[in-house]
Order: sequence, then C-alpha cells, then structure tokens
Amino acid sequence: MNKVMLIGHTGDDVKMHYFEGGNSLGRFPLATNETYTNKTTNERVTNTEWHNIVVRNKAAEICEKYLKKGDMVYIEGRLKTRKWQDEKGLDRYSTEIHCTDFTFLTPKGESNSASNNNSGQNAQTPQPTSTPQNNNSVSEEEDDLPF
Repeated sequence: MNKVMLIGHTGDDVKMHYFEGGNSLGRFPLATNETYTNKTTNERVTNTEWHNIVVRNKAAEICEKYLKKGDMVYIEGRLKTRKWQDEKGLDRYSTEIHCTDFTFLTPKGESNSASNNNSGQNAQTPQPTSTPQNNNSVSEEEDDLPF
C-alpha cells in the first residue's frame, strides 16, 4: 500500500501549470514539524521536513484559489518518485506526494478558506476531527496536535 497522510503548513502559494485539453497541475511545498524533548539536555527540539505536493485538475484550482502561504492543511495521497537529468546530464530524483484528498485546517478568519467546495478528488471543509467520538478513543499523543 502506498498512502501518505500529512498535516502541515504551506511553504508558498500554489504554482499552477495548464495543459492542452483543459487539464491542470498545482504544486506547492508543505512543511511538517516533529517536536520532542531531548532527554539528556531536557531541551525542546523541533525538526522540519519539507514535502513537494502535487494536486491535479479541479482540486488544483481549488487549492490555488483558497490556499495561501502559511495555511495549515491536511493532505492525503501517495508517494511518487520522478527521475530526471540536470544540466550536467546527471540523474536526479525527486519524491512528491500526489494528493488524492485534502482538508483546509486554517480557520476562515485567518485565511480565505473554502466553505462548501467539493472537487472530484474529495476536497473538504475543516472538520473537528480531534474531538473523540467516545471517551475510550482518547490517545496519549492527542496533546501534541495543533488543533
């Protein structure tokens, strides 16, 4: 199974590319953070990982319209590695997340988030997903969630 789920902040606005036949492709960087406490120094450490997100067609247009640099978003998709050659003829590789589903997490007041837009790729409005349905589903890591 090839499935990726990320929650992070956009590092830039969506860059769109349009093709003949009406298809489009949107790309943007996404930063995810991992924070932990170093047990020897008791210091709080944060590591940031950058991901290249690729969104297609109607979903790309929705992302371009409503996602701005710094917005928080949930991304679901699959990993895809591309091979290409640089100007020196050397083989290079880049790994991308091909988005199949997303949810805008930045509140409406802080950004121009979508309110009722659904694409063919399941774009959604923010849902209060961190609220447990019953008291038995509370996990220990819930305190680290940013929402």
